[in-house]
Amino acid sequence: MRASLASDADRVACRELIRVGSKTFHAASYLLPQRVREPALALYAFCREADDAIDQSNDSQRALVELNERLDRMYRGDPIDRAADRAMADVVAEFSIPQAIPAALLEGFAWDAEGRQYREFSELQDYAVRVAGTVGVMMCLLMGVRAPRALARAAELGIAMQLSNIARDVGEDARMGRVYLPQAWLVEMGSSREALLSTPTFSDAIGRIVDRLVSEAESLYVRAAAGVAELPPECRPAIHAARLMYAEIGREVLRRSGDSISQRAVVSGRRKALLLAKALSTAAMGAPNDQLTWPVTPSAVFLLDAVAEHDAARGIVPDPLAAESVLTRELVRLLGVLERIELQERAGQS
Repeated sequence: MRASLASDADRVACRELIRVGSKTFHAASYLLPQRVREPALALYAFCREADDAIDQSNDSQRALVELNERLDRMYRGDPIDRAADRAMADVVAEFSIPQAIPAALLEGFAWDAEGRQYREFSELQDYAVRVAGTVGVMMCLLMGVRAPRALARAAELGIAMQLSNIARDVGEDARMGRVYLPQAWLVEMGSSREALLSTPTFSDAIGRIVDRLVSEAESLYVRAAAGVAELPPECRPAIHAARLMYAEIGREVLRRSGDSISQRAVVSGRRKALLLAKALSTAAMGAPNDQLTWPVTPSAVFLLDAVAEHDAARGIVPDPLAAESVLTRELVRLLGVLERIELQERAGQS
């Protein structure tokens, strides 16, 4: 067995980076079993560092080259002297993650930094699958699931989450000089990217575009539910919780008539707690089998191909999923999480 490159101090550093820089994921990670939580924190720590490296660089292409060099060293088992790199090197080796997947994530970060524009919705999906679909696939691999139908749904869950974020942040993004809404949709509604950037104000036209984006995300959340049913039982509540909470962001935007320019949709702590409870019950129900056979979203096909080629070259055959249920244990853990959320809400109000 390959010796670990990361020390306990490296793993602590990754947890601290996420605790400070990605509080939502840090809190949500407690829903994952420990065997998945630690590598997931290492994965997110590297993603966070990579995103910052490109965002803060004056030359996004040069930063991308340097990050890919770091990635090469991780895959050679010779990471640079950084906690996140050593921890990520352990993760990609232990879970046999094809290098093409984190490389696609880095490419998506570079698209952001260079201000790439998206004319058609399919182009926006190409972006979303890189910055979020890749993470969904890697999380699926961390859980020990490599079946193509599960990976397809994991990629689509990531795309849906990114679309929800875009729907919520239209005004915030425009004020930062970024427009993710498809330009063809803006033109159809008598608007334009330039108009939104110059005067980021809400209109009925923008509301209809946001509504359309949320609708696209909703269809992907439905598809993703089938993939969650393919995960190990102890992982399902956490991923259902993420699916339900992100979907709720879009619904909250719609409750505000699609206005995510003059206000920012926020899901209340009480609503999150209810969704956590729903996640537990949903995890016990499974999903219609016909959803598992739906074709993968075209923009995500290259991710599945990367895993298939990687596994074929190494003789990896996916293990059958364990059938035993551990929902009673998960109930106890989720109740503890709900209690912590309630205490945090009360502390915030006071």
